Amino acid sequence: MEKPAQPVRRPWVVGVSGASGTPYAAAVIRALLAAGESVDLVVSRAARLTILDETGISFRDAHWRADLAAWLGAAAEGLDDVRYWPAGDFAAGPSSGSYPAKGMLVVPATTGAVAGIALGLSKDLLQRVASVTLKERRPLVVCVRETPLNGVTLKHLVELDAQGAVVLPASPGFYAGGSTVQELVGFVAGRVLDAVGVPHTLYRRWEGELGAAARGTDRSV
Repeated sequence: MEKPAQPVRRPWVVGVSGASGTPYAAAVIRALLAAGESVDLVVSRAARLTILDETGISFRDAHWRADLAAWLGAAAEGLDDVRYWPAGDFAAGPSSGSYPAKGMLVVPATTGAVAGIALGLSKDLLQRVASVTLKERRPLVVCVRETPLNGVTLKHLVELDAQGAVVLPASPGFYAGGSTVQELVGFVAGRVLDAVGVPHTLYRRWEGELGAAARGTDRSV
């Protein structure tokens, strides 16, 4: 008697580039796992420096599970649904269109990553996976974190939009009543997940009632 086929693992690829805003990436990863999703993680070389600068945590290929657990504030054994791919590994699973990824979230995205993805440069695995995501017509969210934006970057963002990507600036909304940094981070992370239809409770949604946030309406973060 044949064994039943095992379900195919279909992860979301989370690409973390070197822009300031690593708390956004951490919030997205935590929420994906809480929603029962699998995650493939790509951390650029520049992002390792940003993680170290913003959190004091090193991110090392050989110790990625322990370092990720420290970054997320989670237990390492709770990261069984995460697979890590080094940024220089062009033979990684997600570098191929035949790899069964659901899509990709680039959080945060540097202007350099934006340019590389828009132009199809594939300078590292993060850019390569983003290019694959576009060519396979899978969801791609680019959470750009830079201000102000110059004309060249704006053109690249328009090009990404034209190719089907969702351009989602790391711009928190205050109508949700966020009063702490983590609440504002949760708003941006929640909007990233909204763009790909992953359920979450990261921020209080607008329900058409003026002043609800100021009155302290309950919200989950």
